[in-house]
Amino acid sequence: MTASSNLTQVTYYRIYADSQGESHLDVVTVEQRLAQGAPPAAPFYISEDRAASKYRFYTFEPGWIGELHPAPTRQFLALMSGGVEVKTTDGTVHQFGPGDLVLLEDTSGKGHVTRNIGDGYATFFVVPVPIP
Repeated sequence: MTASSNLTQVTYYRIYADSQGESHLDVVTVEQRLAQGAPPAAPFYISEDRAASKYRFYTFEPGWIGELHPAPTRQFLALMSGGVEVKTTDGTVHQFGPGDLVLLEDTSGKGHVTRNIGDGYATFFVVPVPIP
């Protein structure tokens, strides 16, 4: 996160499918503004509201591989523990660790490959989000 006197930015990864069904990895930046979010607590940085209505957890066993598959729904995944590697069909390979946030939007097309690259379990906090 980058901070200045009145603006911060939060970044996350985005995996999406193009019109030919190929998947890609991108980085998205969300702006925040200093605001009174929980009075009487001191102001803190807040982004605009976005829709979400439920959450779940995904846990992958050591050695787990999710062969080429599209995302089951548009969803944010926050990696809580472990390490995973994601490969998109454009050949990009990226490793994610605890604290990384990913928006999966490749709900159609060829999808991506996910694998648990750690020695232990990998656990995600997952929030399905509607298509804008």
